[in-house]
Amino acid sequence: MTKAVFVTQQIDPAHPNLGAATGLVRGLANEVDEVVVLALRAVPGALPLNCRIREFGATSQVLRGAKFAEALSQELVPRPRIVIAHMSPIYAVLAAPVCRPLGVPIVLWFTHWRPSPTLRVAERVSSAIATVDTSSFPFASHKVHAIGHGVDVSTLPCRTRSEDATFRLLALGRTSPAKGLEDVIDGVRRVRAAGLDARLEIRGPSETDEERAHRARLVDLSGDGVAVEDAVPHSELPRVFANTDLLVNAAAEGSLDKSVFEACASCVPVLASNPGFAGLLPPELLFARGDAADIAGKVTAFAARSAVERAALGHELRARVERNHSTESWAKAILALGR
Repeated sequence: MTKAVFVTQQIDPAHPNLGAATGLVRGLANEVDEVVVLALRAVPGALPLNCRIREFGATSQVLRGAKFAEALSQELVPRPRIVIAHMSPIYAVLAAPVCRPLGVPIVLWFTHWRPSPTLRVAERVSSAIATVDTSSFPFASHKVHAIGHGVDVSTLPCRTRSEDATFRLLALGRTSPAKGLEDVIDGVRRVRAAGLDARLEIRGPSETDEERAHRARLVDLSGDGVAVEDAVPHSELPRVFANTDLLVNAAAEGSLDKSVFEACASCVPVLASNPGFAGLLPPELLFARGDAADIAGKVTAFAARSAVERAALGHELRARVERNHSTESWAKAILALGR
């Protein structure tokens, strides 16, 4: 029997940031006999029948670490094919003392531009590191493998946007200064000043003091076609995408936000600044980060396209995600790293 161990913070399909982990586990469950999920917290009933969940949440960091080590140790007999640490390098570090003596591969899945001392240690103790693209890991390592994102396309229907006079834009993700949202607001204001009835909705969680402070700044800038709303539960993405003409992503280079791939999977075209999206998006949907005039020009040009042209592009983007960034392709690729 083949078994994979998947370590993550939460299993909750509705979580704005971590909801996508549920789809990754489902992809793994199609490739192995059993997936054991170690999580701080998990919503019951969210995973396939061949998945087991062991929670290690506790009141202190020390207790959480001890519970995690105990749970993982018990799952190493019989020996799993792989241990996957999802986005949190500390899980790879904590897994190493019990996995390495038994020769159990540890693969860290990590996609973020910011390095840390813990990430450097995790790189040393991991058997391999999986990421979306070489640009989505913050430093060079021979252990890094670009395997694409893992988007559960089955949960994201291709949206059919009803025609109306308003051109609706969406910025999705954490309210961090790294997301370039002030430039997006500036670009939309320029478009509106030129006569296009464009509306921008900013939706994302604010989980740190920096993000909460920046959210307050964005709220101050709202109005005149710009609205700052609550984060979108991951399970509600189809409803939000159904009312979107164009997703705008101005995140810093190295941050290949999953929301871009999820929008494309929903047949929603995306305007993005990160050159790492060049393999997914056509050149006319890439803009220079920090350049509000370029944002305005690209939005105006896209809005001038016919509904038929926009729909055709949306279907092509969905096909690209299905080929290269599905949970199926992700699961196969990450399991291969554990051999």
